[in-house]
Amino acid sequence: MTLATRKDGRPAHLAERNVPRKTMRVLGIDPAAAGPTGYGVVETDGRNCWMLRFGALPALAKNRRDDFPARLRQIHGLVARLIDEFSPDSVALESVFTALNMKTALKLAEVRGVVLLAAAQSNIPVYSYSPRAVKLLVAGYGHAGKQQMQLMVRARLGMSETPGPADAADALAVALCHIQTAQSQARFAAAGATPAGSPQAGRAQTHPGISAARNRPAAGRILT
Repeated sequence: MTLATRKDGRPAHLAERNVPRKTMRVLGIDPAAAGPTGYGVVETDGRNCWMLRFGALPALAKNRRDDFPARLRQIHGLVARLIDEFSPDSVALESVFTALNMKTALKLAEVRGVVLLAAAQSNIPVYSYSPRAVKLLVAGYGHAGKQQMQLMVRARLGMSETPGPADAADALAVALCHIQTAQSQARFAAAGATPAGSPQAGRAQTHPGISAARNRPAAGRILT
C-alpha cells in the first residue's frame, strides 16, 4: 500500500505545505521466520512523521514451507529493493524475542541476517529494538496488543485507514520507535547527557540525525 508521492518521495498531500526538506527516513522491518515479514518506510521533518510505504511479504506457499533458503532470498530481495527505491538513512528492526523456542529463534536470526546483509551492501546503519521497547515508545504500554498498536500507528502517522496486516503496522511502529529514540538522543546530546530510559542509553553512537545530506555512519551496527 502506498500514498501518492512526488518525485522526491514526499507525500503529495504535503506538497503545498511549507515543510522543510531536511528529513530523516527510516525503513522499519518486522522479521518473521514463518509468517509474513512486515515493512514500512517512515519519514520525519523533526516535528511530523508520515508514511511513504508499508506492506508485508506473504509467507511461502504451503508446498514450499520447507524451502527456507528461498524465503531468505525473498526477504533479502525485498529489503534491497526498498533501500534502492527510498534510500533510507537507517534500517530499524525488531530483535529476537527471547521466549521463542531454539529452532524458531535460530531461523529468525537467519532472517535478520539477510536484512543486515542488504543494509550493509548499501552502507546503511541498522538499529535493533525489543518488541517491548517498540510498544512502550509507540503505544505507551509495553504489553500493547496488535489492534492497539495498529490504531496508535494510524494516529501517529495521520493515516486515513488502519494499517494492515498487523505485521506491516509493527514494521511502521519499529520505524517510529527509532525516530523517537534518535530524536530523544539528539536532544540529550545537545544538553550533554544521555536519556537514562532510552533503549541505547549509555552506549556511544553516531547517528545520521535529520540531515539533507544524509551522511551515513558505518553500516551494520546493531544496538539491542
